[in-house]
Amino acid sequence: MDLVNELKWRGMIHNIMPGTEEQLSKEITTAYVGIDPTSDSLHIGHLVSVMLLKHLQLAGHKPIALIGGATGMIGDPSGKSEERILLDKKVLIYNQECIKKQLLKFLDFDTNLKNKAEITNNYEWMKGFSFLDFLRDVGKYLNVSYMIAKDSVKSRLETGISFTEFSYQLIQAYDFYYLYKNMNCKLQMGGSDQWGNITAGAELIRRKDNGEVFALTCPLITKSDGGKFGKTEDGNIWLDPKYTSPYKFYQFWLNISDKDAEKYIKIFTLLSKEQINSIIEEHKQASHKRLLQKELAKNITIMVHNEEEYNSALEASEILFEKGTTDALKKLSEKYFIAVFEGVPQIRISKAEIEMGINIVELISTKSNILSSKSEARKMIKGGGISINKRKILNTEETISSDALLNGKFILIQRGKKNYFLLRAD
Repeated sequence: MDLVNELKWRGMIHNIMPGTEEQLSKEITTAYVGIDPTSDSLHIGHLVSVMLLKHLQLAGHKPIALIGGATGMIGDPSGKSEERILLDKKVLIYNQECIKKQLLKFLDFDTNLKNKAEITNNYEWMKGFSFLDFLRDVGKYLNVSYMIAKDSVKSRLETGISFTEFSYQLIQAYDFYYLYKNMNCKLQMGGSDQWGNITAGAELIRRKDNGEVFALTCPLITKSDGGKFGKTEDGNIWLDPKYTSPYKFYQFWLNISDKDAEKYIKIFTLLSKEQINSIIEEHKQASHKRLLQKELAKNITIMVHNEEEYNSALEASEILFEKGTTDALKKLSEKYFIAVFEGVPQIRISKAEIEMGINIVELISTKSNILSSKSEARKMIKGGGISINKRKILNTEETISSDALLNGKFILIQRGKKNYFLLRAD
């Protein structure tokens, strides 16, 4: 694979240092991306850089994922208007281990491969560095005017930047130098906001060792409406299912705009140019079917989670629409059930009463106040406007009992097409 051209058509190149393309075509090249362990999970913003490593490895080159155990103790000022909260060492170590497990899903660490992926941690080479040694061996090679000119620093001069954050650039520069000297790493990749830090590393290598290295960055991913990519009202879209359920993860991609879907399917999937162009053209013929979003959501959910979670998310998604059936609802695990109906009004009801049996009219009126009166409840039932667990109720004399409980505790009541209520039997 011609890596640079592959990344270009996918819209994944923002800056590229002269000579990078020639280096990649000349030999198997080792490249790295740095990720600071500021959380115990990656979010989809990180996934862009991880995909750079994925494409690099598919093109035959060697990827290194650098977990910033040292830099994570300081905090990168790039793109930040104020200083990050510093994390303690125990939290950082825990975060590092969690991120390592996530990276195993994306890169091939097979020891028999010439270009097997590796994970490293800059704390390993920074922990023994004394402050004076660092100033003598690293600090003297990059002058202050050079460092101040970098956007990550310049943008903070008015609001204020601590010496701690100012030194971040030096530490990242030394990471590149260390990997160049010890792992023959000749390329650093990352988001466009890292360009200043990356080129500082290249400059350190040139001045300290007269070496030549290269750099490549991808654009910061944005939404077409100007909103921040990967952010929802609930916060980041995480790769760890304990923070973002596979259902919510799937739904995020399913609900993006056509314009964003056309951009993201190139960045976040491994589908070929021909496959993607075909999907885009088919989507344009009937955009209401959201084929583009469905293909994107499918591919990325399987990649980040697995096919089983994708199938569960797909089945759960259909519950809210006309395709949903009582059988499908009964198959939903409690985890997916709660994820699907999060935000739906919940009404608590006595489980003992349900086990004894409650008339449907009484259940949706006096017991739950879904309808204001029994007469309104009867009228709604006769008009076909009430469903229990996706089954339309037509008999006002029907009794609802414990066999209607989903996962042993829930009853889903639907009034009309779009109004859902969740009875929780305790």
